[in-house]
Amino acid sequence: MHEHIDFRHLSFLSEELFTDVTIGEKYRVDLLVETKLKGEDGLIIVHMENQSYVQPSFSEHMFLYFSRLFEKYRIRIVPIAVFSYDALRDEPSVFSIEFPFGEVLQFRFFPVELRKKHWRDYIRHDNPIAAALLSKMGYTESEKVELKKEFLRMLVRLELDEARQRLLLGFFETYVKLSEEEEQQLRSEVKAMETKEKEKVLELLISYEQKGRKEGLEEGIQQGMKEGMKQGIKQGMKQGMKRLVCNMARKGMTAEEIARLVDLSEEEVHSLLKD
Repeated sequence: MHEHIDFRHLSFLSEELFTDVTIGEKYRVDLLVETKLKGEDGLIIVHMENQSYVQPSFSEHMFLYFSRLFEKYRIRIVPIAVFSYDALRDEPSVFSIEFPFGEVLQFRFFPVELRKKHWRDYIRHDNPIAAALLSKMGYTESEKVELKKEFLRMLVRLELDEARQRLLLGFFETYVKLSEEEEQQLRSEVKAMETKEKEKVLELLISYEQKGRKEGLEEGIQQGMKEGMKQGIKQGMKQGMKRLVCNMARKGMTAEEIARLVDLSEEEVHSLLKD
């Protein structure tokens, strides 16, 4: 498709929200782009959906999206579904309605099954989407360290600003988690690299490790403060209850009477009077 699309004409359309009245659910279109084909005057719409879990009725939903979008815009629509779940399966890409006496409808969409794409085929692409989606492509456990190393090399070559780097790195690390031992192996392999990206990759790795430690420390401090406040409130409430119980006891009330009034057990009242 890339060879046919004229990327000088791109317009992101507003998200469309559809309600399936038969089952009472709402669906929102993931991505809707208006563009042109090379050498043609007419517009087309590219509708793209990301599907992260197996859904038997997905092809039907794609048809419903298509029909409602066509009803609204009345121009040609290219439907694409990106499957990002971990399962390896032959995903249906057709929705049809047929009878023994004839076919009424056959609707097709274009599937992109990420798990069937091999990550090594994309590491030379200077494309931020390819970099992010490496984490959802086909790789083995033994390739995780090399996968992250090549991902970092892609980030360096892309020369993105820090905010975009953090976005892509955060996406990647959500799905590819290295153990402490694997992180150490990664650092050793980066240090042993003989490419021009070595220093920048190492700098990137150290920078995000430091930021991770700093964020972890800040989070720990905030959590500690919250816990401290909770403990302080709890202790203050206990002291207030103790004073109240002692005052009531000094006025001659029995433990049974106090317990009934302050909603405590007699054992808890006796405990407060002893402390």
